[in-house]
Amino acid sequence: MTRNDATVDFETYRPMLLGLAYRLLGSMWDAEDVVQEAWLRWSDTDQAAVKEPRAFLVTIVSRLALDQLRSARVKREAYTGPWLPEPVSASEVGPLDTAELRDTLSYATLHLMERLSPPERAVFVLREAFDLPYDEIASIVDASVANCRQMHHRASVRLAQGRDRFQPSPEDHARLLLRFLDAAQGGDLAALTSMLSDDVAAWTDGGGKVRAALHPIEGREKVAAFIAGLIRRYGVEETRIVDVNGAPGLWIMAGGQPQVATVAIRNGLIRGIYAMRNPDKLGRGFHRRDRRRTSLPRHPSAP
Repeated sequence: MTRNDATVDFETYRPMLLGLAYRLLGSMWDAEDVVQEAWLRWSDTDQAAVKEPRAFLVTIVSRLALDQLRSARVKREAYTGPWLPEPVSASEVGPLDTAELRDTLSYATLHLMERLSPPERAVFVLREAFDLPYDEIASIVDASVANCRQMHHRASVRLAQGRDRFQPSPEDHARLLLRFLDAAQGGDLAALTSMLSDDVAAWTDGGGKVRAALHPIEGREKVAAFIAGLIRRYGVEETRIVDVNGAPGLWIMAGGQPQVATVAIRNGLIRGIYAMRNPDKLGRGFHRRDRRRTSLPRHPSAP
């Protein structure tokens, strides 16, 4: 196999590999580093001896991502305030051909996966999103097949407690977001509160670079008051609907600071609010005013 053939093979799988690494790491920057390292290892391999390039590359990327995730967890424990995944557009992370690929990309699921150990996360993603057989997963994470089955079961149970597979359509999701923003901007605390579940929580990630809550805000009344207070203090200069991990989210310019907000919905109510304010995680177009919006109309407050 020539180097050009090896490049073609790798580029065929690159979007899928990026999606795998991102799901494991929650950071596209780190995912790109992992995929680049995988390319270097692939280019130094005798490809003629590789029977299944896809399986070979999935193994390399998974192991590299696992190593990086183990070290990243230590850094995230010392992170200023809550650590949230880097928001991305679904177009950046490979195909979304199945419900499992879409579900494991969702922002709420990625946030929940931070509760899992690195091996549990790898087993869950490889099995749930990429449908790998347990014997292949076992060789990747260096565990027995029985242990992998147990890890997948534990991960599934833990994640099921915090998510709802029956999600609204993108149009309904976007309308709920805009109704929520309208209520917040209008100071309608009753309407704002009515859209929240009793156990709602709000997380803001400033990374120590910009002002943000250092701890999650929990409970319907506290979250509603928190959101309303932010709007009163900083105002909203511009908003638009954007694609955040395959679902509608809000790009907001408030107090001269861009941020991206998305919500988790359960039983028609908002159960989680995630606001990314860290400029280091808004470098993929989310910090720009010319960010391409979805086909849904912009919020009336946008120019």
